[in-house]
This record gives sequence, structure tokens and C-alpha cells, in this order.
Amino acid sequence: MPVSFMEISRRSFLRCTACTAAATTLPKLALSVASSKRIILDTDPGVDDAMAIFLALRSPELKVEAITAVSGNVPLSLTLPNALRLVEIAGRTDIPVAAGAATPLVRRLVTAKYAHGNNGLGGVEFPEPKTKPVAETAVELISRMIRANPGEITIVAVGPLTNIATALIADPSLASKIQSILVMGGSLNGGNITPAAEFNFYVDPEAARIVFDAGIPLTTVGLNVTNRVQIHEEQVRVLEAAKNPVSQAAGKIMRATLDRFLRERQVTGFGMHDPVTVAHLIDPTILTVRDYYVQIETTGELTAGESVAYSRAPRSSPPMNNGLPPSDTAEAEFKPNCKVAVEADADKFFRLLLSRLTASS
Repeated sequence: MPVSFMEISRRSFLRCTACTAAATTLPKLALSVASSKRIILDTDPGVDDAMAIFLALRSPELKVEAITAVSGNVPLSLTLPNALRLVEIAGRTDIPVAAGAATPLVRRLVTAKYAHGNNGLGGVEFPEPKTKPVAETAVELISRMIRANPGEITIVAVGPLTNIATALIADPSLASKIQSILVMGGSLNGGNITPAAEFNFYVDPEAARIVFDAGIPLTTVGLNVTNRVQIHEEQVRVLEAAKNPVSQAAGKIMRATLDRFLRERQVTGFGMHDPVTVAHLIDPTILTVRDYYVQIETTGELTAGESVAYSRAPRSSPPMNNGLPPSDTAEAEFKPNCKVAVEADADKFFRLLLSRLTASS
């Protein structure tokens, strides 16, 4: 029988009260720091994308150079205006927002409206954005910024990797000019849209394969950690209690989604996939990462989009029996191609997230 949101334990209540007290005593944020890490945020808003965008925009450790929208959680016709709405709510219309891919590289688009609501923001209605996207496409913007700032910009990709792969296809030399890519995608222990595949990689496995094979320094944050960092009633109340536009918008989106998940799925929380990924750039101690060699399955009828992670040198299926004597070969040298998140400190994450989103300015 599902637990009512009103039936909060004393421990949860005290934790909620402590979070609120901490949030209301924080100093005001300075939104420009000389040493800020420069990022392009590629996203498909998306309820957790909204939290990730707000966290990035309200964290002085990050300098968001641009936001590029891609189809994923909902179609581009919704993710693009959602991105524009979110920068307006955050008071950051100085950041260029560009339209990206409307469809995956070779597949039909599959969305996740069942999780993010028909409009991508949990069904919460916000005013139409007054801000317009820039004339450049996402690929043009990404390519121009990376070429103009070689080795200085990290791409934070929290949706399907279609925009990034398209930029690499158009200009393979771009790979050597990207400082790093931080990806929300994949899993070490199974998917959330099929038993094998996580949603972002399932939507465009070919794009994910291109990015993982490009030789760019990669970190990937998958379901094996993000599913352990779930937002619940107590955190939503903290957001709702603060009175700045960001916390109010975040509270409405999270409340609508939490209520729907309780009603339709009988669950009282859901994973903070995308903001956990952004948080890794702000405070690397929130996640523990390890070296892996990761390949993306693209041809499997039942497993397309699966991320196959090797902690040792990769091994393929055994060869077919051709009648010849078996021959053992020495194990190949392990050459990891990315860092994979394996543990997360949920309490530390929520202290960061709530403090940033509830701060007065």
C-alpha cells in the first residue's frame, strides 16, 4: 500500500527542517568566478534536466557558455522552448540557446513523456518564452565555440548524444579540441527503458557509439549511481519553501512529477540523473569514478543502446567452432576509454543542490 506524502517519518521531518534552515542561512551566490569551468550544456528538458540547468546556472564554479537542445525526453519542439523558459526563470538570458537535432541519427525518435509529462516539465505550465534561440544550429554553435577555444570547454551531455555525434561527423578534428565530455547515460547494471539499455543511449545508440569511440576524455554517470540519488517529499518541501523564482519553478516541477509517480507507479521518489551529473563538475567528491573500457551496442535487436563496460581488456564472443584445435591468446592490455561513476554521496548532493536552488540570488 503506498505511503501518503503526509505520513513523513520524524527523521525525514527533521532532515527537511535542517535542510531548510541551512538553505535560508546561506550567503548570496556570486554568479561569475574567474576560475569557473567553461561548459556547453547539451540537454533535452525534461524534469531532471530542468534541475540540472538550474544547478549549473546558479553555481559559480561553472561558466555556461551555451545550452544546446536535442530531442529525447520530449521532441525538440518542446525541449527548445523549455530550455528558453528555464534560462528566463533563472534570469540568465545572456546565455545562448541553440536548436539541435530533431531526430536520432538513423532511428525514429522514442520519447519519455510517460515520465516527464506531455510538455517535458511534469505538465506544469509556464509562460511562453520571450527569449529566442540563436540563429546557429546546435552543431554550428558547438563547433564554433570548440574551435575558437581549443582544450578549454567541457561538453556536459545529459540527453541523447545526437548533437555531439553530428558535430564529430561533420568535423572529426573537433575531438582533439574538446577538453572533455561528461555524459549522463548508460549503466553498469541494466537499463530503464529495456533490461539492457538506459534511455539516452537507447534513443540514439549510434550517436553514443561515435562519442565513445572518438578518443575524447570521457566521464559517464549512469543509472547504477543516479537511481540511488532520489528526490522525495522532504527535498521538494525545501524547494517550495524558498521564495526565489528558481526554487519555486523547481518545486512545482518536482511536486507535479512526484505526485504523478505516486499516483501511477506507487513510488515516493525518483532519480536525479542529470543534476547528479552536473554536480560532479562542481564537487567531484560527490561521485566515485573508476576506469573502464565502454562499448555501446548498436546492432543487437534486443540490446541496442546497452553500455558494455569492461574493467579488464575487452573480450568478444568465442569464435565459432571450425574444427581446428583451440588456441589460447594472451590477454590484451587494458586501455580504458572513460571514467565511470560507481558510487554517489546522496546527502552531499542534496546539500549542494538545495543550497544552490534556494539561495536568494
